[in-house]
Amino acid sequence: MALDCPINAPRIWVLADDRAGNRSQCMGVAQALGLSFETRELRYGILAGFPNTLLGASFAGLTATSRAGLSPPWPEAVIAAGRRTAPVARYIKRLSGGRTKLFQIMHPGPGSSDFDLIAVPNHDSAGEGANILRITGAPHAMTNTRLVEAAAEWGQRLENLPRPRIVLIVGGSTRNRRFRASMARELGRLASEMAVSAGGSLLVTTSRRTGDVSEALLTEIDAPAHIHRWEDSGDNPYDGYLGLADAVIVTGDSMSMCSEACAVPVPVYIYGSRALITAKHRRFHEELFQLGLARPLNARLDEWTHPPLNA
Repeated sequence: MALDCPINAPRIWVLADDRAGNRSQCMGVAQALGLSFETRELRYGILAGFPNTLLGASFAGLTATSRAGLSPPWPEAVIAAGRRTAPVARYIKRLSGGRTKLFQIMHPGPGSSDFDLIAVPNHDSAGEGANILRITGAPHAMTNTRLVEAAAEWGQRLENLPRPRIVLIVGGSTRNRRFRASMARELGRLASEMAVSAGGSLLVTTSRRTGDVSEALLTEIDAPAHIHRWEDSGDNPYDGYLGLADAVIVTGDSMSMCSEACAVPVPVYIYGSRALITAKHRRFHEELFQLGLARPLNARLDEWTHPPLNA
């Protein structure tokens, strides 16, 4: 991505891997800088599953194709997120003779002293130090300008759906927890009851992690709805949904999805079944509740507002 910047602007790399949450956080920060940046795509091999204590500062966890895309001239700054990018960022700094500054989102684990700034969410207890910046939630790219533009693009397509339009953002199973069909049915029922009782409609989007249980969710919806499954072809309405939202319901399994939902200053409700949500994510939800940015999901839509969340 290239923006109009001074000729002597710093060379910035974004290390973008295959985890959507990591990627969206990095891109959000890079775009907010207003400087040009280059994206380096990272794909991982079998060694990426090894602990970072073994990988050290290296490209060992990358595929050969990804390693080939990392070559001098080395950047002045690297923006990355997540554990698997940390060895890569550290090795870039080493190859640059220490000149490259490293800006990491979420604690990288071993070798954290190599990073110039680490943005760590408040609910994550890992790590303290002079290079730690505590934040609420996850950085994202849902700026007001982006939401307004997306709303203009999708407004006519969805104009026949009655208001209030309630966006339903559905995640799914994680490494530690399974999003079961019973949870999907409960979520679909609560969302549909909220829309029907308010005389409104649902804008539903699933994710890669939702999997086959999306059908269990959709069978519970009897409110007017526009539905976008993750596997559907065509334009993705996600930004447009948020831009047009009168309220948002989001599953609590993703810090990024919850943070993007709270970027819109409308009622936000988090579905947080105890069988789905880890203790770390529950701490995050409680922070959002205490700050007035979100509420636990029930079938009732109340009128309230909050400041947009943008870490």
